[in-house]
Amino acid sequence: MSKEYVFGVIGAGNGGKAMAAYLALLGKKVLLYNRTFSHVEVIAERQGIDLINSDGLEGFGRLDKVTDNIAEFLAETQVIMVVTPSTAHRDIAIAATPYLRDDHIVILHPGRTGGALEFAETLRQNGCATTPIISEAETFIFASRSEGPNLARIFRIKQSVPLAALPANRTQEVLNAIHTAFPQFINGGNVLMTGLNNMGAVFHPALAMLNAGWIEATHGNFEFYVDGVTPSVAKVLEVIDRERVTVASAIGIRARTGMEWLELAYDARGENLYEAMHNQTGYYGIKAPPTLNHRYIFEELPMSLVPIASIGERYGVSVNCIRSIISLGCVLHNTDYWRKGRTIEKLGIKELSVGELTHYVETGERD
Repeated sequence: MSKEYVFGVIGAGNGGKAMAAYLALLGKKVLLYNRTFSHVEVIAERQGIDLINSDGLEGFGRLDKVTDNIAEFLAETQVIMVVTPSTAHRDIAIAATPYLRDDHIVILHPGRTGGALEFAETLRQNGCATTPIISEAETFIFASRSEGPNLARIFRIKQSVPLAALPANRTQEVLNAIHTAFPQFINGGNVLMTGLNNMGAVFHPALAMLNAGWIEATHGNFEFYVDGVTPSVAKVLEVIDRERVTVASAIGIRARTGMEWLELAYDARGENLYEAMHNQTGYYGIKAPPTLNHRYIFEELPMSLVPIASIGERYGVSVNCIRSIISLGCVLHNTDYWRKGRTIEKLGIKELSVGELTHYVETGERD
């Protein structure tokens, strides 16, 4: 008989509420943590979250505890589902450092690029005395939305989501711990593979910024992946994709191309990326962001493109197009995304050769 774990969910946004309610409806013991208690006050009063689910289990998910006390939260949980914007991962690691145990399993949903590496390095820099397993999902398992203070909706549950632990030789432990709740998670190899197969890095920030005029003029009232993807825009996305795949290759990773991913995930094909994206029927009807102040830029630049570029430059790969897109975002938002982003220094890999990097992500050993 498999061990039953106590689940803790960090974050009470769209994904966090859906995750907590879904786990509770599966009969799991679930605690919810949010650093701002006023955001979860209604959930605490109701002692749970209502879930509407177009893809299965729904109803009222009763939670065991709702808290803004991270020490209390971590003391009572074993599997920690971090369901926040990736820009919050570092702050969560700092707050959790004194309270993490060796038997904790932390899963970032998702890690974007370098999530587990940054989390582990933050723990190390802050003197964490224990060795919890830090892991990351390649993408978020749900397409979900918050529809009220204690109401979440799941539109779709992905059927296959790669996940990897740091170190990779402990990935199976993570999969075993969550299997009864989420059999959809599969072994993603290692955290370099999950991070460099981050398709949001290719399809989100450049597409938003290259359509800046249209987004601001129409407040996003056009089909983002159809009208927004013209042949010229698609050429830029192709170069970003090629640079990402080349960065992966330089450190021994075979990353999927954007076109391979479209075929694998949606059975969408074409002679080039423009055709393949226009042949993805699921893209039709999806509107553009209503504003440029959107996570496609303020999250995907520092947490996806900056680490890809930083890793590429460290290991001798030209990333001129990715650099240009990051620079454009810095200008549009008047923000230094290089300073905010996950550089190789923040990932703790600046001094590692390719061989040492591979050894580290596989075994957790740095020497």
